Amino acid sequence: MTRSEPTLLLTGFEPFGGELDNPAMALLPHFSQRRIGGHRVETELLPVSFAGGAASLAAALQRISPRLVLGIGQAGGRSRLSLERVALNLIDARIPDNEGVQPFDAPVIAGAPLAYLSNLPLKAMLAALQLQGIPAELSLSAGSYVCNAVFFALCHQAAALAPPPRVGFLHVPYLPSQAAHHPGAPSMALETMRTGLETLLHTALATPVDIVATGGTIC
Repeated sequence: MTRSEPTLLLTGFEPFGGELDNPAMALLPHFSQRRIGGHRVETELLPVSFAGGAASLAAALQRISPRLVLGIGQAGGRSRLSLERVALNLIDARIPDNEGVQPFDAPVIAGAPLAYLSNLPLKAMLAALQLQGIPAELSLSAGSYVCNAVFFALCHQAAALAPPPRVGFLHVPYLPSQAAHHPGAPSMALETMRTGLETLLHTALATPVDIVATGGTIC
């Protein structure tokens, strides 16, 4: 691969919180080194660590110089692919990360903005998923754990690059094998997630300006 070859970066996470698997990790091998929309796909598995996740992400951005970055994380309890709109400069960890660190009421990056918005064409991406019948939603909260911290770090790091890549974050449900250990929890088949992720990437790369459509919520 040459530095001039257009690339996109997908990131996922290792298992955490006592889980033996993570769908965000399981998705990466299917896309690694493929070409989508004229871009070569690079993948990076991040540690579930407030410090290590951001550091690994920064190294990947420097090494790959992607034009588009999509982070992927597990959101147990959600039933749909969730396209995150907002990254908050806030950590309030309900459980420790995989290094045993559990900050609360702390900034992701001191002195940074309070929040960033994804600059991906999220409404067009949502419409493409809905057209395929894949359960999906726009989300206004990526939580306050490592997923949000890495999403915020991604937005902050990308803003300092020239040219800045387009960036966003996707939360995915439990796999069925995980949901079996959480009675009543929703899940989604890995193949459905793969199909949805491929659609998202194609749509993001083919849509320089988002569609005009409502996507807000009342509460």
